[in-house]
Amino acid sequence: MPALVLFLIALIAGALVPFQGGANAALGRALGHPLWAAIASLIVSLICILPALIALRVPMPDPGAALAQPKWIWIGGLVGIIYVSAAIFLMPMMGAAGFMIAVIAGQLIGSLIIDRFGLMGLVPKPFDLWRVLGAGLVLGGALLFQWPGLSRMAGG
Repeated sequence: MPALVLFLIALIAGALVPFQGGANAALGRALGHPLWAAIASLIVSLICILPALIALRVPMPDPGAALAQPKWIWIGGLVGIIYVSAAIFLMPMMGAAGFMIAVIAGQLIGSLIIDRFGLMGLVPKPFDLWRVLGAGLVLGGALLFQWPGLSRMAGG
């Protein structure tokens, strides 16, 4: 698949993420607590993925093979619930754009660490001038975007 198509698919998927946070925040208000919205979100995810597994005739996994892998492969669910819960709690206070730019900055920092040290089974990618400049621009932009709110919280 051409790189541009892959980029556009990722761009569309990324554009949908703030809608998830906004919907979950509203769901939390409707259900009386944000954590109920997190549970409901996970249940809806399960309901959506099961028909795909059946339609695609995906074979049952081998639990023994998965259990023989490094234990860190299981953190996806934990990280997912941390993100979903943070979105539910913080998006109403920060706004969709404010929350998402902080998330993107955090994702960039985590990704740079993963790349630099070759974590999660990936090939290490050392820092170079362009990666450092690009990351600096994104992180600087995130701080600029957040600055009015940060200075108000600090009493400035």
